Amino acid sequence: MPLHRPATSTWLRWAVHLILGLSVGHALVMVTRLPGWCLPLPALVWCALAGWKRWGAPPPPRLRVQVIPWALAPLAFWGIYVYLANSFGQVDMGAVYFHLQAGIAKHGGSERSVAAILYTAAMLLILAAYTWLVRADYRWQRWDHWLAFVLLVANPMFYSMGQRGAAVVTDPGTWLERRYVEPVILKAPPQPPNLLLIYLESLERTYADEARFGDAYADLAALEADAVVFDNVRQLDNTGWTMAGMIASQCGTPLMPAGLLHDSQFEPLHHVVPGVACLGDLLAGLGYRQTFMGGASTEFAGKGLFYEDHAYDRVLGREQLAGRLDDPDYLNSWGLYDDSLYAMAEEEAKRLDRQDGPWNLTVLNLTAHAPAGYPARACQANQGEHDGVDILYAVKCSAWLTRRLIQRLGDQGLLEDTLVVIASDHLTMRVSAWDQLIQTPRTNTLMMMGNALTPQRISTTATTMDTLPTLLEAMGFTIDWHRAGLGVSLFSNDPTLAERYGLEALNGYMREETALQQRLWQGLAPAYRNDGQPDSPPEAPQQP
Repeated sequence: MPLHRPATSTWLRWAVHLILGLSVGHALVMVTRLPGWCLPLPALVWCALAGWKRWGAPPPPRLRVQVIPWALAPLAFWGIYVYLANSFGQVDMGAVYFHLQAGIAKHGGSERSVAAILYTAAMLLILAAYTWLVRADYRWQRWDHWLAFVLLVANPMFYSMGQRGAAVVTDPGTWLERRYVEPVILKAPPQPPNLLLIYLESLERTYADEARFGDAYADLAALEADAVVFDNVRQLDNTGWTMAGMIASQCGTPLMPAGLLHDSQFEPLHHVVPGVACLGDLLAGLGYRQTFMGGASTEFAGKGLFYEDHAYDRVLGREQLAGRLDDPDYLNSWGLYDDSLYAMAEEEAKRLDRQDGPWNLTVLNLTAHAPAGYPARACQANQGEHDGVDILYAVKCSAWLTRRLIQRLGDQGLLEDTLVVIASDHLTMRVSAWDQLIQTPRTNTLMMMGNALTPQRISTTATTMDTLPTLLEAMGFTIDWHRAGLGVSLFSNDPTLAERYGLEALNGYMREETALQQRLWQGLAPAYRNDGQPDSPPEAPQQP
């Protein structure tokens, strides 16, 4: 008597295809620039193909075998990648490697915990649906091996890991290292200026487009009227998260994680980029008193280690500042709101100004942090209630608080003989305005004012690595070849690396680079083996 498989329930078969179709649609929207409304289209195409080919309900040629699909693990890895894309917009594996090593203790992303749980549940449902399909349809059993292979080789996570691994075990890439110029101050003015450096979390200059974002950027635009504005500062790989953005702008290098080069790669870091001189080191050599202030924990992602390693005298974060609050409960999941932080920064500026000698006050805010921001109470009187979703509310709040701080400091005479630098730490992650943000090339905020600078607009194609030499020259310092690290001063006529080679080429060289990576982590990684090639003058163009 022939063996027959029991008839498959129609509703179960279509439920499986709906789950798989929606997952394909969601993945396409997350990893491409397709707008969100396109999500149902791949699901409809999938279900149409499933109905036409009768996937899950073919005539059985033999008794069905219970199998564990080969593609389950590759599907799970794609689930991780899509989750990262959904959370951050663009996945930078350098950020993943760095945070795993530097530590993610005391992060403020607790609101993502529910989303992570729901995402995990959805992924388990997808894996169960695919397992059912492979077991129900002998044709999918035949295709399963090939699908597993395609999913593995197509996953950008493995592509990035493969390139980095290949670079480690083969001859070291030295393209960036050969273009690195040690930051050096050759000459300083008799009375060097103070420095107020404000990092605006995720507040990119793309928001300045009123046609797309209304008046969200208006308060920063008002400050730009009296500033040197750099309106074409692009973002390279390994500069797209907070620590990476600060290191790129203060050290002139991308933050290439220690990763496989680290001698104890599974142990927490105790130093952050110890092999390069950064802004704090240079200013400390001239007698500057330096303070870093941020509302979040300094223990997150090596932030405190970086500033302590690079000659900041005071490093103040949530642990040090929360006790000063009048209302001890006025905190968000990351730490202090920016109205509180800025009030304390004002007091710190007064303290620094009362003492002799120049000072550097570096402040990192968090109002516009993805996904919806953390607007302060002070903004509600100015803007009304926040709906908990609209990032433009948070952008406007951050801009308004920053302009108010600058005005208050100026009114008290605290900005005399002071260079003020306002910069976004990086481009924003995925937010409610994401579809509008990605319509055009995106740029970072960077403006400088004070210290007798003449307001102007500079549109040189640049990256955040060019901030360091530009800032130093704005302070009146003479630096080697108008360069520091991989950056070129935007006040000079010399082309930046981004101008000369383009962002795509620079990102490609970065993926193959190990020599500069070893320089960054000097003492924590094997020493760079020089190939004996003589150094060429930094201004001399070197061909790829």
